[in-house]
Amino acid sequence: MIRHVVSWKLVAEDAAAQELAATEIVNALEALPAVIPEIVSLQVGRNIAHPDSNWDLVLIADFASLDDIETYHVHPDHQKVIALVRARVSARSAVDFEL
Repeated sequence: MIRHVVSWKLVAEDAAAQELAATEIVNALEALPAVIPEIVSLQVGRNIAHPDSNWDLVLIADFASLDDIETYHVHPDHQKVIALVRARVSARSAVDFEL
């Protein structure tokens, strides 16, 4: 099992714009398991503490293999989400590790 963890910093600076961007990203990501069967589990969370130093959003998703992560990555629905996310974030970090 491979765990895929991604964190983002939002571009938006005011609270209302951050809330909108976060909601759009969360909704888009949470829709992916219904269309990409390689996703074993997927959870998206918003930061609730230390907003000046912590990342704003995190994705934690599990896959059976690295091949399944690659299938997920190139899936057309995931590519649409990537475009949406890139327009709303200023930085990204990711780690994939074996469970």
